[in-house]
Amino acid sequence: MITSCKPELQDLWFKQVLLSDPETMAYNRAWGGTIPFPEERWSAWYDRWIRCPESERFYRYLRDEDGVFVGEIAYHLDTEDNRYLADVLIHAKYRGRGYGSQGLIMLCKTAKENGIPVLYDEIAIDNPAIRLFLRSGFTEVSRTEEAILIKKDLSD
Repeated sequence: MITSCKPELQDLWFKQVLLSDPETMAYNRAWGGTIPFPEERWSAWYDRWIRCPESERFYRYLRDEDGVFVGEIAYHLDTEDNRYLADVLIHAKYRGRGYGSQGLIMLCKTAKENGIPVLYDEIAIDNPAIRLFLRSGFTEVSRTEEAILIKKDLSD
């Protein structure tokens, strides 16, 4: 069983680890792979996503039963397409334990409680997480050679 928690600024070392790990970020290969997240960017990122998220953003870490950070869940409003995009990222060394499914359930529940009617995600065509989202009630909206757009109606 996992729990979600709001990270403290000093906990962003874990986000840095997630984003810099090639195996964890393999899903992002088509868009550049790993992402630099140097400490000098932490404060501004934290202000936008944690301190003052408005209703457009939500972000939490996932912890296992021992309190170890294993991943993250988030959603944000994509203002270009006017839709909320989901994000579930589990550190590669903790995958295969059901944390992604549990995190996605938590994320959908929180989004619904916060009045978000529909969650979307755009997933690289070769990303095995597609199965996770489809098993969790997301449906395919469209597909290109690079990605699949999926959505879940939260109003049920």
